[in-house]
Amino acid sequence: GYYLDIFQVKPYEYFMKFKTLGNTDLQVSLICLGTMTWGEQNTENDAFEQMDYSLEQGVNFFDTAEYYSVKGKENTYGATEKIIGNWFKQKNNREKIILASKVAGPDVRWIRGGGLQFQEKNFSEALEGSLKRLQTDYIDLYQLHWPERKTNFFGRLGYKNYKEEKEWTPFEEILETAKKFVDQGKIRYLGLSNETPYGLSNYINLSNYKNLPRVMSVQNPYSLLNRTYEVGMSEISIRDQVGLLAYSPLACGVLTGKYRNSKKPQGARLTIWDDWTRYTNERSINATEQYCKIAENHGFTATELSLAFVNQQDFVTSNIIGATKMDQLKENIKSADIELSKEIIDEINDVHENNPSPAP
Repeated sequence: GYYLDIFQVKPYEYFMKFKTLGNTDLQVSLICLGTMTWGEQNTENDAFEQMDYSLEQGVNFFDTAEYYSVKGKENTYGATEKIIGNWFKQKNNREKIILASKVAGPDVRWIRGGGLQFQEKNFSEALEGSLKRLQTDYIDLYQLHWPERKTNFFGRLGYKNYKEEKEWTPFEEILETAKKFVDQGKIRYLGLSNETPYGLSNYINLSNYKNLPRVMSVQNPYSLLNRTYEVGMSEISIRDQVGLLAYSPLACGVLTGKYRNSKKPQGARLTIWDDWTRYTNERSINATEQYCKIAENHGFTATELSLAFVNQQDFVTSNIIGATKMDQLKENIKSADIELSKEIIDEINDVHENNPSPAP
């Protein structure tokens, strides 16, 4: 992808940058509006305010999922998509947004019984449900939320040969089903999420040799506390034009510094759900402290430093930010304006070298 600076007659508070989604002709904003708190931590009115402001600032890329809102529960399943659909209906502006959503992976009992979700019947039911909730007849980027097979995602390391592994839908079958949706005009492009080099390579190769829909993006975690994407996935992203949509760039808020010194801010995600420990181990806390000091020494907030680092990576197509308050959203969007110097990057890399990816 490449940067485009978009200047329009209406002055933005910040000038947004855009990059190419895969090898398509779609230009998506470098900042993507994440939505998973809507319907749980945020009301519909909150969400409308966030979408209005983001669009005003040049953010044209929204990401959601049938599974949302988070923390996933049966009574909030699909709530976020419904909110977005209501906004489209009220504003009559669907064509202004590049919309990404996701079909859930397996093992969530309240989603079609929790079985394999990428077989045609469940896949089709998922898509039709999302289209209805979103009040649209197409989704620009439809993503597989997590793999059906047992592999490394959601912080799991050390692949095992799972002898007890259940059957999972073959890659080719998934792409053949996706082709039907593309041909019907219900989705424009296919994306992956929480995927590995093995999975991504298989999808790309099958697309090339079988003339099936091509994967255009991968939505995986990436932040100062989790740079594992750089090891195997980044090369594929660059060589095959399948860029990263980075999620958790602030490590569930840890990299904002608001949890420093054992603080538990009222209403914050890790205060509400203290069993979310992926980003709060001792190594992560130590690394976060060092990154916060780098930011302070150079006149940035910890949030600005953390997001700007993600924004500058060649393999990143868009950085998915999520905010529960408007001041957070404004700071997140502002990060698209920031360019970190080589000196700052070197300091960040020194910390990383001594404490690499403490929260994979």
